[in-house]
This record gives sequence, C-alpha cells and structure tokens, in this order.
Amino acid sequence: MPELVALGIHPGPGFVDALRAVWDAGDAVAPLDPRLPPAAARARLDALAPTLLIDADGGTTRLGTASGLEDGDALVVATSGSTGAARGVVLTRQAVEASARATTKRLGVDPAHHRWLACLPLAHIGGLSVVTRAILTGTPLTVLPGFDAGSVTRIGRARGASHVSLVATALRRVDAGLFTRVLLGGSAPPGRLPANVVTTYGMTETGSGVVYDGSPLDGVEIAIGTGEPGGGAEGEVLIRGPMLLRAYRDGTDPRIAGPDGTGGWLPTGDGGQVAPDGRLSVSGRLAEVIVTGAEKVWPAAVERVLSALPAVAEVAVWKRPDPEWGERVVAWIVPADPAEPPGLEALRDAVAASELAPWAAPKELEIVGSLPRTGSGKVRRRELH
Repeated sequence: MPELVALGIHPGPGFVDALRAVWDAGDAVAPLDPRLPPAAARARLDALAPTLLIDADGGTTRLGTASGLEDGDALVVATSGSTGAARGVVLTRQAVEASARATTKRLGVDPAHHRWLACLPLAHIGGLSVVTRAILTGTPLTVLPGFDAGSVTRIGRARGASHVSLVATALRRVDAGLFTRVLLGGSAPPGRLPANVVTTYGMTETGSGVVYDGSPLDGVEIAIGTGEPGGGAEGEVLIRGPMLLRAYRDGTDPRIAGPDGTGGWLPTGDGGQVAPDGRLSVSGRLAEVIVTGAEKVWPAAVERVLSALPAVAEVAVWKRPDPEWGERVVAWIVPADPAEPPGLEALRDAVAASELAPWAAPKELEIVGSLPRTGSGKVRRRELH
C-alpha cells in the first residue's frame, strides 16, 4: 500500500524534486496550499488524510499509518471548494499519464523545442497538471512561486517559456502574444480572446482540462444526461475517459451508468449541449442557474457578455430573492476605472444587443473592489450578497 505524502513545499524546483522523489518511491502526492491560514490548512489535511507531511523546510512528520490508497495511485488533489467543502480526488498514475499524453498531442508540444511555465497554485489541478505533464513527457519546465504579471511577462519576452496555463484574471494582466499557446481555465472565459488562447473545460475529477475549445481530447467521450435513473440529471454534461479519477478520498466512486448504460460516466454538475459536430458548449453549474419569472438564466453566459465591455474589469453574476419574479439577476462589477464605473442601463443594453434572452439582463448592479474567488480563480458566488 503506497504512502500518501502531503507536500507543504512552496512552488518552485524544490516542489518538483520532491514530487519526483515521492513518485520514484512508488508513493502518492497530496499537494498543499502554503497560503492557507492554520484552520483552513488543518481542514485540508483532514480532507486529504496523508500519512506523511513534508513541510516547507523539508522536515518530515508522520501523520498516519495506513493511507487507504491502492497500488498505482499517484495524486490526491483537493477540489476547489467553490460550492462547499473541498474533497480529495484520487488520480492514478495511468490517469495522469493519459491526461499528459492527450494534452501534449492536442497542443503539439515538442519537448525539444517547447517549455512549460507553471505560475498557478500547485495545490489545484490547473497548476499541478502543468508540472505533472512536463515531468511525464520530458518537457522542460519553469515553476514560479506564484502568479506575478511582471515575472510572467519577462519570461515571455525572453522566450523563456512557450506554453503557460492561466485563469481569466491572470490573462487580463499579461500579453498572451508572448507565448505560443496559453491554456485558459478555472472560470468562464472573457468574451474576447487572442487566437493563441485555448479555452479548457475540466475539473479536478477529470485530471485537468479534457475539452479544448469545445472539442474533447483524444479518448474523451461527452454525453448529456437524460434525467432517467443512472443517466445523469437532465441536461447535465457527462464525461468518460482514461484520465478520470479512481475515487474520492473516502472511497466513493461518483461514476454512473450513463445514457448508454455502459458505465464509467462522470456527472459533472454542469449543464450543457453537444452540437452535431461533437463540440461541447457549457452553460454553467446546474445548481447555479437563476430562475426569474419561471425563465432560466445561466450566470456564465451573462458574464461573457458583460466582460466584453471596456468599462468592466471583472464581473460575477448571481441572484437575489425578488417578490415578483422569484429571483432577480444581479451583476457584481469591478470597474476598469473606479472613477467611471458602468451603469445598470449600459449592462442591460449589452445583454439586449447579444443573443441572450431579455430576462437575462441584470436588474441590479453592485460596484465592488474585488470578487471572492477560490485559489483556482473561480468566483464564490454564494459569498456575493
């Protein structure tokens, strides 16, 4: 039975070396976020349940005697916790390798000519997968202590890296044209994107992104739930492929029979549609749909429209109770210029000029200095008040 080794090491070459050493010993890694305050760090350790801890100074502490893992398990990664408490996701070495191979093939990464830059938190799958795919494919790698726009820009200008993974808030602060490819994940993409930016869809349970610009990676299957027993919720995106999790840390396997009854399908909790050409479009979290006057509004779709406005730096759309409509659409805006924030009518006009239905237009506007986000960049909608 392999050990589960929690790495409390700050991002950098030392983290990469420690991960390699743990894998070489046949054990699994649970990355920790050194930014967490003590109470949150303890809760994260409880969720991941490691048997060993390597702290930031390289010291080792034994925390348990039996990991409960299986031979071949490689990672236990915490979910982002955007909708509740984080859960540990168990990924096998086979799954991590499948993700690395499929991503590398789709992007055309050549280890002899390309280099990855890791600048997102390594405790989340979006940042960690940059490191693991570089290790497993032999692609050169630079790891920064965290995202810093100046450092990322300097590396890009010096051609010190060709590929980087970012979230939307980070992308707005750098010139994407400095890199061959930019993977964008973590939250809904902004409305305008450079040609070299690849939008990704995935989650911790899928071992990173498995759909690039709407097209599934090789080996990945997409289906839409039917609402029938075992078939997923109606309209829910279902995913099947070799890079999926083995189980959650508590041993629970979330996979279901699926619409075809053959098993192995992961219910994502997201609503979406598959076009005749096989391209996936994701509407948003099923649990986050706003029902106003019996009509459904997907926050992510409204955010895409509003984020294209020059006066909007960041946007989150959520809901408040409404005595007439049941729920009303509310926009929280971080203005590009705090001295000249956009008005509600400008937001409503933008929605009216889009392909969205008129009831998707915000009925209320909140101007804020920042949005509550998870470490991976997702908005914590339930913290919007």
